[in-house]
Amino acid sequence: MKKLVVTLSILIGLSACNQKPEGYTFTGNLTGEVENGTNVYLRAVGENGQPVDIDTATVENGKFTFNGEMPAPEMHYVFVENLMGFTPVILENGEIMMKAQKDSLGMAEVTGTPQNEVFVDYMEKSKELTQRAQSIQQDMQQANMSRDTATAISLRDEMMELQETYKDFEIDYIKTHPDALISALLIERAIGTGAITSEEAQGMYDALSPEIKETKTAKGILEKLEAQKKAEENEKNTSIGAKAPEFSAPDPEGNQLALADVLGKVTLVDFWAAWCKPCRAENPNVLAVYNKYHDKGLNIIGVSLDRTADAWKEAIEDDGLTWNHVSNVAYFNDPIAKLYNVNAIPAAFLLDENGVIVAKNLRGPALEAKVAELLN
Repeated sequence: MKKLVVTLSILIGLSACNQKPEGYTFTGNLTGEVENGTNVYLRAVGENGQPVDIDTATVENGKFTFNGEMPAPEMHYVFVENLMGFTPVILENGEIMMKAQKDSLGMAEVTGTPQNEVFVDYMEKSKELTQRAQSIQQDMQQANMSRDTATAISLRDEMMELQETYKDFEIDYIKTHPDALISALLIERAIGTGAITSEEAQGMYDALSPEIKETKTAKGILEKLEAQKKAEENEKNTSIGAKAPEFSAPDPEGNQLALADVLGKVTLVDFWAAWCKPCRAENPNVLAVYNKYHDKGLNIIGVSLDRTADAWKEAIEDDGLTWNHVSNVAYFNDPIAKLYNVNAIPAAFLLDENGVIVAKNLRGPALEAKVAELLN
């Protein structure tokens, strides 16, 4: 009978250990004389990228507590009223503990749940690489100030090598931690910075655990992946040697104007905007080339990424741009910009008489030289 009781006790204990907690208790301990009644805010990143308040607690004798339930782990941030900085924490069901000094919230210690333990591990392992990068940046600033060109070039090469090392470190971390939220966050960041291709990102996403795929972060990865695949396809479609994608949009009078309508022996598709200072600075050069070669077969169609039609039309008049113009007045959401994978301006595509892209982003003398070559 005694053996039976012991066996049952062990089984009950194991069952309790295997059960997932139904909610979370997040307890914080702040040192440094934080006044009682000070508000502590638990925030998440909203759809517009801005912090959104999820919960509020008050400090009593240096402590505060949040309680709730999370269907899947997600990154959150702790802000304290009247204090600088914040503490990142992965909110998940279980007992989470935070210890911080009031003047260094960014250095807080967060423990107690698996996701936070892995997050801390990642931060610790990446610290050495981050510190090396900061040291190189400081040395580069010093070299630039002292006009030591040779040292500056050497440090730049060292920084580029370190960036590759950091990229390899993060990719390895993702592959060895498929059940960690930080892996999904790293994939999301790598897609955003263009550090990995859509094919690489897809493989990393596919390897994530089912639990992590249920997170908001992982679901966001799928959306970004689709956008990245489309951008990569558009990049192929607008490479040198490709037929320029067809488009049409309203001209300043509101009439639809298509690329096919304005093709000359040579055609420049020029992405610009009234608010873009480099674009406005380049306009006199483009105008000089146009005036010199238009009668020989050069046509230009300007694609404006302005926010308002008034600013667009005023800039055309002020700069004396006498060629064809179109715009959807949609900033970088312009469908033509997306079609041509334009995410920075000025940007330009030079086409031959068949609409084939023969050069990209030529400016000043380089633009004139290429136009002359094609028309002579």
